[in-house]
Amino acid sequence: MNLNKIYKTLIYNLLLVVLPSGLCGQQVLTLEQCRDMAVRNDKAVEQAQTKVTMAGYDRKIALANYFPNIVATGTYTYNNHNISLINDDMSNQLTTMGTTVQGKINDYRNELIQQITSNPLASIEYMLSPMWQTVLGSLSDIDVEDALNAIGTEIDEAFHLDIQHIFTASVTLQQPVFMGGKIVAANQMAKLAEDLAKTQYEQQARATALKVDETYWQVVSISAKRELAENYDSLLHKMQSDVEIAVQEGVATEADALSIKVKVNEADMMLTKATNGLSLCKMLLCKQIGLPLDSKIVLVDEATDKIRTPDTTGISPDMEQVYANRTEIRSLNLASQIYKKKIAMARADMMPKLALTGGYMMTNRDMRNGFDKKWSGLFNVGVILNVPIFHGGEALFKMKKAQYESTLYLSQCDDAKGLIALQVTQLHKQVNEAQEKLEQAEDNLLSAEENLRTATLGFQEGVIPANTAMAAQTAWLQAHSEYIDAGVELQIAAANLRNAIGQ
Repeated sequence: MNLNKIYKTLIYNLLLVVLPSGLCGQQVLTLEQCRDMAVRNDKAVEQAQTKVTMAGYDRKIALANYFPNIVATGTYTYNNHNISLINDDMSNQLTTMGTTVQGKINDYRNELIQQITSNPLASIEYMLSPMWQTVLGSLSDIDVEDALNAIGTEIDEAFHLDIQHIFTASVTLQQPVFMGGKIVAANQMAKLAEDLAKTQYEQQARATALKVDETYWQVVSISAKRELAENYDSLLHKMQSDVEIAVQEGVATEADALSIKVKVNEADMMLTKATNGLSLCKMLLCKQIGLPLDSKIVLVDEATDKIRTPDTTGISPDMEQVYANRTEIRSLNLASQIYKKKIAMARADMMPKLALTGGYMMTNRDMRNGFDKKWSGLFNVGVILNVPIFHGGEALFKMKKAQYESTLYLSQCDDAKGLIALQVTQLHKQVNEAQEKLEQAEDNLLSAEENLRTATLGFQEGVIPANTAMAAQTAWLQAHSEYIDAGVELQIAAANLRNAIGQ
């Protein structure tokens, strides 16, 4: 814990002890607490954090391209026709093969009998021969029609492939070996994009904290001016009471009483406006830090008599350090690097790509065994080589475009550095001017307080008229108000300078 945090913790603990009992139930907040609460509750910061998370997943997606791609697939196909490896005539010949053969046998037997019976001498000899009778009996007993028809039908069915219901299941693997450097470039680009999202988140958080700083010091300013208006109102009321007594004693005129009354009314109106303004400004602060608008809050710096002077020592690093701290410069540099990686990705599209592939596939019908109705499987391995030859120069044009985009962001970065240098120089001057203005306002306040003290004593002793005393009070009010404005201006200028140099 640094000294600044120790200092703030001590102030916070002391305030919890010394704040009046009327503040019980009110939440006491430091500037650091307001910043932290605003960053936690700001929607823009939340959206920037979401973009950081999304960029982280993009980086993991790019990393996944290094690993093999494994896919399981299952299909079912219905075909309204089967496949026949033979035509209808051949199919008919196969299914009637037995009938055809049996007819040939019968025709041969009848022709043989006709030839024998056409020769009377031979007919008598063959008819009386026992062997001939056996041959004729055998030819008459031959019946191959049904058996051959059944065999032909089986052969015909084998030539008709049943593919009406086809089931397949497969697992495939593809492992990139060389993609022209595209995977490496994509991973580097995703990492740079994640860093860019983090930088934009930091930029949004700083912008939110700076808005809270401005509102915080506005509340402190209005609160101090309200207390000033209350003190001024009390002075005028007391002076009005003294003038009324003087009028009764005849040492003051009615005109003096009326002029005092006008001033009192103005002071009352000033106090009312300051009270309402303080309430509205605290509502704005509550909205920024995520509290209900009607929350009762008290800021640490409200309870102090003087505006705290910011520590500006060590607030002026060299410009190179400023450039390194500024999120805008880092964002532009990261964007330029991202487009350099896009150059590498565009170049990869012009290079050969090599990948290994393998898989296992199961089918039903069995393609290895005549489309039998059962499951069968097979392994396969291979190499895929993709060599781009010509596509109208698309990849080359993409690479040229990415080169110019990278150059564009580098040019914008140089331009931004010049603007940042000018901004830091101007803010340095504003801080120095605000410091001088605060010192002058403090001297004027001391003089005004002494003048008011002298005028008040003189008025009470009757040696100074009421108009002179009221002029001293007005001068004191103006000097005190200028002191408050100068102190708040210095705080806001210092906050802007710290933000400009990236602290």
